[in-house]
Amino acid sequence: MKAVLQITVLLVAMLYGGGASAASSTEYDVNGYIRSEMRERQIPGLQLAVVRGGKIVMLKSYGLAELPHQIPVTTHSVFSINSATKSFTGVAIMQLAERGNLDLDAPISRYLKDLPAAWQAVTITQLLNHTSGLPDIINQQTWQVASASNWEAAWRQVQQLPMDFAPGERFRYNQTNYLLLGKIIDQLVGQPFASFVRQQQFDVAKMQHTRYGDLQDVIPDKAPSYRLDSDGKTFKLMVDDFPLFLRAGAGINASAEDLAQWIIALQKGQLVSQAGLRQLWTPGRFNDGKAAPWAQGWPVIRDKEYRAIAGIGGARSAFYVYPDHDLAIIILTNLAGAAPEQMIDVVAGYFLPGLRKVSGGYATYRLRQQAQSSGFAHLDEQLAQLRQRSGVAQPSEGDLNAWGYRLLSAGEKTQSIAVLSLATRLYPESYNAHDSLAEGYETAGELKLAAQHYRLSLQFNAGNTHATERLRELMLEK
Repeated sequence: MKAVLQITVLLVAMLYGGGASAASSTEYDVNGYIRSEMRERQIPGLQLAVVRGGKIVMLKSYGLAELPHQIPVTTHSVFSINSATKSFTGVAIMQLAERGNLDLDAPISRYLKDLPAAWQAVTITQLLNHTSGLPDIINQQTWQVASASNWEAAWRQVQQLPMDFAPGERFRYNQTNYLLLGKIIDQLVGQPFASFVRQQQFDVAKMQHTRYGDLQDVIPDKAPSYRLDSDGKTFKLMVDDFPLFLRAGAGINASAEDLAQWIIALQKGQLVSQAGLRQLWTPGRFNDGKAAPWAQGWPVIRDKEYRAIAGIGGARSAFYVYPDHDLAIIILTNLAGAAPEQMIDVVAGYFLPGLRKVSGGYATYRLRQQAQSSGFAHLDEQLAQLRQRSGVAQPSEGDLNAWGYRLLSAGEKTQSIAVLSLATRLYPESYNAHDSLAEGYETAGELKLAAQHYRLSLQFNAGNTHATERLRELMLEK
């Protein structure tokens, strides 16, 4: 399909309107929040599942799965979960560990031969939690496979690159880690890892609609993925390209209901033991003993109050599990950049009101509502009143940054600057907050203010190449 599609205001109103659910006040509130976020983020279609007490207590479909023919999302629609696939690979590795097929602390050279000498001491756990230091087979600038023309050449090329850092010293997300995990699973089970995952997880959890695949595969009920063009209004098709050799890191397509069934099976001990599950969700450790931001294939959102472990993929699909509160939330969308991971804590807050004092997503949502009705001139005062009245946490820098950029993309420059400026006051030592505000000022033609905040950004992070490049360009424009 080559047509470029644009959703008009009328279509948006038709798409997200509708009567309120009568099931419960919680469901009514969640529906209202989801529809509000879909309008704000311009999400065409979305699925939501809520798991509590080992049961699916809420399962909803919203909007359009496919835009040209206005095909609605149903509970059978499946969405790309992108890098959330890594959570399944983590479970597969834990299953093999519990069978005695591998040791999580063993070097990968025990299971794979002919690796570069510098790679051989990396452990299975360091692959899982991205502390390996291995070079990335994905080029971070182009998001393409290295710079080679085919898989064999790319694999040879990445093995010739230097290590990024000594194993266990730092965190750096990369795809080489999961490519190797896929090869290890292949080696140990004597079959492609995707078949092993299907048999040992999809089939056990009765995930009837879930499968691996990309644009070259026929996937029943697949919702195509879209992205917003640079004008912030026009939708274009995303190309889901997940090569076979990288599918241990990305490539699963699933429905929210299937993912809910998988989480239920996981928590009931049907996939790994309870001890294995605890280990699976325990944050990794750096060499100095400090906690890493990932567990065994799962990003760690919080490790203390309202602990949350996640699967996050492509800024379009995400699920959070709150192990201490017997709750899981799944949100799948067909819009790259929708960032449903920013929405999940807010949905969870309707079931766990105390979470609002820990996570700032609800505060951002309420502040946005107030700004839309009362204006953006006094955001600090509005936020102070909101926090005093409701006792909610401070909005996160990430939430404010995303809101500001959505406004900027929509051409609402003054409002965007107001939001991004608030972020610099709440997070005055954040290089990224100042960099974002500088970009807002630059877009609005306020070049002196832009330069001022690019310089502030560099004070807090001298390695911010974006600020350095933009300052250079601003100097040339004088």
